[in-house]
This record gives sequence, structure tokens and C-alpha cells, in this order.
Amino acid sequence: MNRVFPLLLVFLVLPLFAACERAPEALPEGAVILAFGDGITYGTGAGEGEGYPAVLERLVGRKVVNAGVPGETTAEGLKRLPGVLAEVRPALVILCHGGEDMIQALEADQIIANLRTMVRLIGEAGAEVLLIAVPPPAAHFQPAAFYVQISRDMKVSIEVNALSNILSRNEMRSESIYPNAQGYAALAEALAKRVKTVQR
Repeated sequence: MNRVFPLLLVFLVLPLFAACERAPEALPEGAVILAFGDGITYGTGAGEGEGYPAVLERLVGRKVVNAGVPGETTAEGLKRLPGVLAEVRPALVILCHGGEDMIQALEADQIIANLRTMVRLIGEAGAEVLLIAVPPPAAHFQPAAFYVQISRDMKVSIEVNALSNILSRNEMRSESIYPNAQGYAALAEALAKRVKTVQR
């Protein structure tokens, strides 16, 4: 059975211009942003209120709902997503998922399929998507390139390099796979630049 790491090696080493530059639609006043993902979204490695969703909320002046679950795989997230979308009714979903799958060396094609289905469900719920590319373990902090392919194929916005750059700096991470408070603040700032450009 093919495992994720051999396939990921084919997809690694991204040129900076590979990112999809499409921005989400403008966020009206009172719009809700949903941060959906695993431990990185939850804020593992930092204290309460120091994860990127809380910092982002302060930066952009929009409510940001933290729907991160530590240790969650994309398959588990896919099962959880419809209920969260129905409850929150977001205008924009920041999707940061797949890191736990790569830690567990799950099959790359299944990660990709799950992410694509999540993006489709978010679109069907009437929300925009901002995808965060996640670097696999022991890959010199290069983001897995299938995130870029998903963004291109499905025409959604993506933040390619921010998380990889943060995790490559010792002072910005609590351990090898999670940012610390400083790292989450830097991630929030990178995301805020994208969100602010689409606000009316």
C-alpha cells in the first residue's frame, strides 16, 4: 500500500509563484469566519487566547469561530464539517487540515480526496475558502504541494508559505509541528492581510 511520504516527495519543493492568488469574496460587516482544522487551528502549543483564530479576530474585526480539534484527521474532520457549517453559517472558512494525516503516514490520495470534499461542502454551504498549506514532518518545512493543486483545481484562495516559514524558525514554534504564541500571531497576521483585502 502506498504511504503518504513517498508520494509527498514527488510533490514537495514549491516555487513561490505556485500559490493561487484568487482572493475570497468581500466579507460584509458582521460576517463570521470559521477556522476549521486540527491542533494547529485549536492552538496546540500556546495558551488560551493565543491561537491564530483569537488573534485574527482582533486583527480583522470579524468574529472568528475556532473549530479546531487536536489530533483530528481529515477523515474525522470531513464527518464533523457539515454540522459545524450548519451551526456557524460562516461567510469564510479558513481550512487548515491534513497535518495529522501526514504525521500518521496516511495515504496521500485519501488526504487529497478528503480535502477536496471539504472544499466542495464549504462552497455548497455558501462560504468562501482560504486554504492553509501544511508542511509534512521531516520535509524541511516545505509545504505539501497537493494543497496548491487543490486550490488551482477548485479555484479557492490559499496561503502557501506562512505556516512553513513559521515552523522553520525555532523561536516561533513550541515543538517541531506546532507554533508557539509568537508563531500563531505571525500566522494570524499573514491571514489578516488576505482577509482585510476583501473587506468592504
